Amino acid sequence: MEQEGKKDIAKLLSEGKAVQISPRGYSMYPLFIPGRDEAVIVPADPGKLRPGDVVLYRREGGMLVLHRLRRRRAEGLYFAGDNQTQVEGPLKPEQVIGVLAAFVRKGRRVSVRNPVYRLLSFVWMELMPVRRLLRALLRR
Repeated sequence: MEQEGKKDIAKLLSEGKAVQISPRGYSMYPLFIPGRDEAVIVPADPGKLRPGDVVLYRREGGMLVLHRLRRRRAEGLYFAGDNQTQVEGPLKPEQVIGVLAAFVRKGRRVSVRNPVYRLLSFVWMELMPVRRLLRALLRR
């Protein structure tokens, strides 16, 4: 597995290799906290992605983004960060570069197939419509 920064991420994934990256920003909080967590990304088949998968894609401007797939429609794919309420899309399947296979927290690797991760991801995704209200309540 290649570490981020040693080679072009998209190129490595197109060659069938897995990469480990350190996500920046807080759009995927609480799943990823910058400086603490890393993402293990593997090549993706856009046709096999399901809502809930965390996907690495390239925006029209060239920026790589790691967000959760919210829904698939005939016109494209729709994504949102775990810490966001706005959905981005439609994006073309060709913009998909990879998919999250695991994350590393405090040196421990956790697979996205882990039942606890799957349950928490599902619940968090379903709470998207009320996240703003939940955050407001938690701040009080």
